[in-house]
Amino acid sequence: MTIKTAVVLGVCSLALSGCGTVSTVLQNDEDAARSLRKQKTYCQSIPRIYSGLAYDFCVLNAPPDPTGVLVPLILLDLALSGALDTVALPYTVYRQGVDGNIRIYGWPGRG
Repeated sequence: MTIKTAVVLGVCSLALSGCGTVSTVLQNDEDAARSLRKQKTYCQSIPRIYSGLAYDFCVLNAPPDPTGVLVPLILLDLALSGALDTVALPYTVYRQGVDGNIRIYGWPGRG
């Protein structure tokens, strides 16, 4: 493996690990909610349908990142999440009907 290939694979891995769709569709609800709470988002819940885009918007709906690095990465991820959310649509529509929104703060019935 060349250095160029290793760098490309590393960047792709980092991008996918921060991808909103990967965070909400492939992880369990508690991990996705914990990640958004860590960002100190003001969102209370996100829908499962197009959850990757909702995740990214919730990250943007948090106190500003002092480093200034987060916003460009999130803007780049919006396109990737939109495409992946569309592919996952049959699954997320089913999960939305069965499980409802992903709660970030509080539990169902507790606010």
